[in-house]
Amino acid sequence: MEKYAWKALVKEGKLEEYIKRHDEIWQEMKDVLESAGIFNYTIWNVGNELFGYYECEKGVEYAAKVQAESAVVARWNEYMKDVMTMELDPETGAQPKLNKVFSFRTDEGESTV
Repeated sequence: MEKYAWKALVKEGKLEEYIKRHDEIWQEMKDVLESAGIFNYTIWNVGNELFGYYECEKGVEYAAKVQAESAVVARWNEYMKDVMTMELDPETGAQPKLNKVFSFRTDEGESTV
């Protein structure tokens, strides 16, 4: 299982609409995410900044490939253009992956950093 994190910006005054659209996410979009092996997907915001995180049971590369080849994802990205600014990686067609610089996990009372 791999982890993936991304960032983007909500356009000024559009956060409420951004949230509404995700509250009403299309079933076909959920199906694509599931087929890509994506689970435990969460998006946070601070002001107009967005931070997204998900886990990929089939790997990040596989998840990126499925999304890049999906007409549903292309339609979703087009649908979201008026409420957000999202930089896309020209190679993967997805948001650029954030690099992990710190991790803390506790297993059976022991911490690993």
